[in-house]
Amino acid sequence: MTRIRRYLSPTLIISSALLLASFILVSPAFADDGPQQPRLQESECLTCHSQPGLQVELANGEELPLTIDTERLSGSVHERIGISCDSCHPDISGYPHPKLEYETRRELSRAFYLTCRTCHASNYIDSLDSIHADIAAAGQMESPICTDCHGAHYTQYPNEPRALISETCGQCHTEIFAAYKSSVHGSALIEQNNPDVPVCTDCHGVHNIQDPRTALFRTESPELCASCHADPVLMAKYGYNSDVYSLYSISWHGVDVGVYKANWPTIWHDSAVCTDCHGVHNILPPDNPASSVSPQNLLATCRKCHPDAGPNWTGAWTGHNEISLQRTPLVYYTNIFYSSFVPFMLLLAGGYVLLRIIRATVDRVRRNLP
Repeated sequence: MTRIRRYLSPTLIISSALLLASFILVSPAFADDGPQQPRLQESECLTCHSQPGLQVELANGEELPLTIDTERLSGSVHERIGISCDSCHPDISGYPHPKLEYETRRELSRAFYLTCRTCHASNYIDSLDSIHADIAAAGQMESPICTDCHGAHYTQYPNEPRALISETCGQCHTEIFAAYKSSVHGSALIEQNNPDVPVCTDCHGVHNIQDPRTALFRTESPELCASCHADPVLMAKYGYNSDVYSLYSISWHGVDVGVYKANWPTIWHDSAVCTDCHGVHNILPPDNPASSVSPQNLLATCRKCHPDAGPNWTGAWTGHNEISLQRTPLVYYTNIFYSSFVPFMLLLAGGYVLLRIIRATVDRVRRNLP
């Protein structure tokens, strides 16, 4: 009984009552905001907006289509989860509609896409940190917004099919998409629907896309490639070596890039990263004669940075291959020699230092003896 009385103390009862009263006052169900505007049913909207040829002329003379394809609308993501028309058009509660105060279709699109942040706040915030937002802030209003990539009324899952992601980016980046389509990655995606190859967003990000021309992106690009090419399970599936990144990391190029990344990641440098040798969007298999790292083209690729490279340059280049007796016998035996000689010399030097310490200690003890 004592415990019950302590829990039902006057202070607790008063506090609970005040909290309940506050909830009732602020709750939309009890709030009195005046007469509520009746919500239009979707069927009412489509009575007009399903009519073909429906459009309105904007101030600059552009025609804004207003017809909605009901079949395509029924298959949209929003329709399937019950997002109604007035969720994105809250200012429309009847007919006639408010007059559109927009000069151009682009101005209207940039105003309406802000509605997306109501549900997709996190994605919207990420997009503000992207190169697209930077370009728009600089005055280029054609920079993409949510509806340019996802659509307005007929929004689908962006990765169904997966190739749709890169095809969407290709609407603006046409030349890059054309190069990607014929690459080892793009052809596998588009022709074979291969789920393992990267699409644009795997390398560039989704909503917070950064400028790939910066020094920071360059220094981080080897790790970006390694996210797939250092995966032993994935590489074994296609018969590729998954040690390429670890071998690159201990090469002169990789060490140089690692030093810059650790100390001066925003300073541009010219030490080779993956894309300097293999290409960016037009990457081809090394055994393809058109590849920049094929035996026919490798020397020309090296000469982009090493113009004085002789004809034997590539023969001494180990690349991503482990040093082997079959491929580079001289380097192989030299590596074995130093792998044994260096530890032996270190052990010998350590033993010499230890003996010198012992000798110095003995001499000191002898001098202190009576």
